[in-house]
Amino acid sequence: MNGSVKTVLIGGYIAIGILFALYRHFFGHDLHGFAYHLGQGLVWPAVMFPSVGKAIGAVILLIVVGSLILAG
Repeated sequence: MNGSVKTVLIGGYIAIGILFALYRHFFGHDLHGFAYHLGQGLVWPAVMFPSVGKAIGAVILLIVVGSLILAG
């Protein structure tokens, strides 16, 4: 196998995301299109584990506030 660990991990993450999107599209209870579910598949840990989504939101908020403080 010539792939590095980074390539394998990124490929695994994308594969899980696509499988998650397919599962949510065909077996989910919400009535959205496949593109919506594919978008959720890109951030599947935040969808599956709500606390991860809150942590990501907090980090983004800190980055925005920090950049506003440093810019002003």
